[in-house]
Amino acid sequence: MKSGRFVWYMFAGAILGILVGAFLPNISVKFKFIGTMFLNALKLVVLPLIAVSISNAFFGFGNLKSIGKLGGYSFAYYLLTTSVAVGVGMLVAFLISPGKGSEIFTAQVIVKPKEFNLEEFVVNLVPPNIFKALVDFNVLGVIFAVILFSMAGVSSKNERIVPLLKELEEILLKMTKWIISLAPVGVFALISSKVGESGGARAIVPLFNSLTEYIFCVLLALLVHFFILSALCFFLGKTNPFRILKTVKDALLTAFATASSSATLPITMERTSRTGVSQNVLNFVLPVGATVNMDGTALYEAIAGIFIANAYGIELGTLQYVAIFLTAILAAVGAAGIPEAGLVTMVLVLQSAGLPVSGIGIILAVDWFLDRCRTTVNVWGDVVGCTVVHRMLESLTSKIPPARL
Repeated sequence: MKSGRFVWYMFAGAILGILVGAFLPNISVKFKFIGTMFLNALKLVVLPLIAVSISNAFFGFGNLKSIGKLGGYSFAYYLLTTSVAVGVGMLVAFLISPGKGSEIFTAQVIVKPKEFNLEEFVVNLVPPNIFKALVDFNVLGVIFAVILFSMAGVSSKNERIVPLLKELEEILLKMTKWIISLAPVGVFALISSKVGESGGARAIVPLFNSLTEYIFCVLLALLVHFFILSALCFFLGKTNPFRILKTVKDALLTAFATASSSATLPITMERTSRTGVSQNVLNFVLPVGATVNMDGTALYEAIAGIFIANAYGIELGTLQYVAIFLTAILAAVGAAGIPEAGLVTMVLVLQSAGLPVSGIGIILAVDWFLDRCRTTVNVWGDVVGCTVVHRMLESLTSKIPPARL
């Protein structure tokens, strides 16, 4: 996964899957069980990884009071920009409607949208049984329980659990890397079986057209959000975003090359320190942001959910749009800063909206490229966050130097 060969393996798996599905449809459908096993492996690790990542982010503060204004401003920024990112993604996807009318997978079972029930939605946020919520994949309920548990743990100053959580996170990340390393095989199995089930060669042209629309939609939304973040840097951070961009360009290039915000963190911190941001702000905002501030990932998952619904011919209801919006935000908070981690949390978004998880196979063919683009936006969001939080705290204390270049 550290090598560029992994990208080529993903690409080769996608091309081979299309060819086998197109010209050997009867054989390709027999590979479906391999794709199912790959998706099951993603489901196996996703909720535990999200739970542990969120808990570690909370316990990283030491106690609730230590969060103070720095934590308050930082999380307000994270929530604001992530929500805006999801909103931008859903708006662009709604206007362009990638995959709409393509009828790629009309032979699949159609999920009927549920009527929006606010009372039912709110009640499901508080599960009566955490284990049942895990089994039922009640994503929002599990995340609520984890946040409540983490806040109680931080408040009680129970530090004995911190090493355990760290160890669990390392183990789960190792499992995730193992599973993702099998993605080229999963790509081949999922795409070949889907193309084969959809009529073989007849499905290639609509599939290509739909993926082209999807790529354009994601890139356009990422570009729009990139400029929104730059505007926040100018208006709230009161700093020229182009000068910041020039200073941290190496970090953004590294993010694109590695597709990992965690791997990019050292160079991001070093380059951002040259912008005049307080070291205290930098040391808090960037590490936490690399864990919980995933604007590009949240935006991408919202678009992907809508695209998969269109590809299956599913008309989304109000409840499903709300579920996609909220789950994309919360899933991005717990997304690991490693390549292809968005595929893991994508399971949450699809499950919450009642969409077929097998739809992930459609986007795997191009995810290797989009992953790099959304990671670049993730890192830019963290850098802008440093500047904005610095400026907001500047008026409260004279100890923080001005964020000017």
